[in-house]
Amino acid sequence: MADAGTGLSSPALRAARIDFSGGVPRSLDHDDIHHPKEGAQAQARHVFLQGNRLPQRWQGRRQFCILETGFGLGHNFLATWAAWQADPHRCDELHYVSLERHPPGPEDLLRAHEIAGQDQDASPGHEARSRALVAAWPPLLSGLHALEFTGHTASTNPVPGRVHLTLAFGDARHLLSKIVGRFDAFYLDSFAPKANPELWDPWLLRGMARLAAPDATVATWSVAPAVREGLKAAGFAVEGAAGFGAKRDMTIAHFASLAPHRTPAGRPQGPWTGEQRAVIVGAGLAGALAAQALAQQGWTCTVLDRASRPAQGASGNPAGLFHGALHREDGVYARLHRHAALAAARHYGPLIHSGTVPGGLDGLLAVRGERSLANETERLESQGLPGYAEDLTQGEASQFAQASLCGPALHFLQGGWVDPAAIVRQALASPGVHFQGNAQVKALRAPVEGDPTWGLLDAAGRQLASAPLVVLAAGGGLPVLAHAMGRDLAALGPQEVTRGQLTWFACNSPLRRPVTGHGYAVSLPDGRLVCGASQQPVDAQNQTDRLLQDDQAWNLARLHTLTGLAPTEGTSLGGRTSWRVHTPDRLPLIGPAPRAELAPHDRLDQPRFIPRHPGLFIIGALGSRGLIWAPLASRLLCAWLEATPMPLEADLLDALDPCRWWVRQSRRAA
Repeated sequence: MADAGTGLSSPALRAARIDFSGGVPRSLDHDDIHHPKEGAQAQARHVFLQGNRLPQRWQGRRQFCILETGFGLGHNFLATWAAWQADPHRCDELHYVSLERHPPGPEDLLRAHEIAGQDQDASPGHEARSRALVAAWPPLLSGLHALEFTGHTASTNPVPGRVHLTLAFGDARHLLSKIVGRFDAFYLDSFAPKANPELWDPWLLRGMARLAAPDATVATWSVAPAVREGLKAAGFAVEGAAGFGAKRDMTIAHFASLAPHRTPAGRPQGPWTGEQRAVIVGAGLAGALAAQALAQQGWTCTVLDRASRPAQGASGNPAGLFHGALHREDGVYARLHRHAALAAARHYGPLIHSGTVPGGLDGLLAVRGERSLANETERLESQGLPGYAEDLTQGEASQFAQASLCGPALHFLQGGWVDPAAIVRQALASPGVHFQGNAQVKALRAPVEGDPTWGLLDAAGRQLASAPLVVLAAGGGLPVLAHAMGRDLAALGPQEVTRGQLTWFACNSPLRRPVTGHGYAVSLPDGRLVCGASQQPVDAQNQTDRLLQDDQAWNLARLHTLTGLAPTEGTSLGGRTSWRVHTPDRLPLIGPAPRAELAPHDRLDQPRFIPRHPGLFIIGALGSRGLIWAPLASRLLCAWLEATPMPLEADLLDALDPCRWWVRQSRRAA
């Protein structure tokens, strides 16, 4: 989507325009009401729940997935959540993906739910569920926003299980083709076909067939002939049913296509059916959060690390920053960093606010040069990125930071800092997670017939552990394992190891917000000011854990340039070194590991077609931004294993795929 007059690709969306004056909320964008006067909750229960034979169809299942073509004001989601919560035989995990081009703002969302809560048909706990949804409401930016609600979120009586809501903001005709998942039920609930024909388009309905599980059902209040014919053409068997309110009829359908569904090798083949036991190599952020996420799904996890204690690599730094990225063209890099940063804020926020880990989530300032900021400011002024970033002048930024910053800045509203080692400790303390130190993995033994487990071996060939699932999150150790695995992990492509050094000193720092800009600075609660981090390619002179004076001097010079701050004469300096792994495109490697043995018919033109090793997953090359990538990577790991909807669009999954370098090499060779 380009912004008229600038030619810029914009992630910002226009919020829904809603008229509440007539009793029933009305869309000014489509000149149609959001729900009938008989009640939104009652319509949701009759048309979408009963029409899809819910809750009966999700009962006793591990998971159930729903796709909705128009989120609107969220009434269908709230009614589905209420039915799931009230059902003693509910599925363990309910996944609900909803498309919306013009999302409501949080104030309009809350207002609409307050009106619905006054109806006699409102479900018990409606207000609490509504407030939980509004509190989690994301910025109005295009793409997928994965939210999660535990069973006790909206109830004084906790129930097991979780509800996952993925909001797909943007044009459904563009987004539907990028959604990765299989769905058991479809809610077709856009505005009337005459008011919003795009969401009833036959092409869009055919796209649902790609996403339909074998027993998928469809329900909609529409009986338009074009809608029914479109569903039939997509492979659904269509029938009528009694309508709701003033509508005599409605449409229901079930997926009846006999065409074989072929899932690419680089996409989930189905839920994991083996023993839920995993070994994670690496006890940094990536490994710890992966283990925690798996344990929450019922897995038993062993985390191996060559050090005697967790978080001894870059995750042991006393503070790390998390924030997104903003580029003039909203390409893959900016979109991925936005997804990752917002996911990080959702993960770390509750831990910070509860006092579980030290940190701050009240904004971060990215100082930019005048020319660089001019381009980005043009973007912000013309499009606006509400809830994500705003531009500040040098004076405004300095006042916000309480320090003399060297230039204007971008204020990332959901950026902040956190103690990474505390995050690691909190994750490894999860039930079902066991840490094993002094365990340096040097090689892997692949599964063989009769033994479906991977073996993890030390330098002498002794087995340290074994499990059906192995997650390689070894940080700087990943290139070593890749070399040991030969052709399979050689497909991961080039990886560069760099050395980073932090500096800190005690002072009465006035700095009240973390600041970044070719270096960074943050004040800690214990009175230290942390700055850095130098980043140098590893060579014979700097391949040491010893603090280097040149790097200390660079960190202090950059601190002074950024903030005007400096240690007083005689102040004792501390610091820490760590090693980071980068790919040439500065994006991590996240996904199932490639298998080098190719069949003659295997395709190499897209990463998703490359064959994979069952039970071997990679989370690596996070570089200096492990804090933003680790939470997203853990969600991707679980979605892959459970075959639930992915929290990223297909093109972004391909951009992180460990096989992408193999594809690029094959294209160059062609």
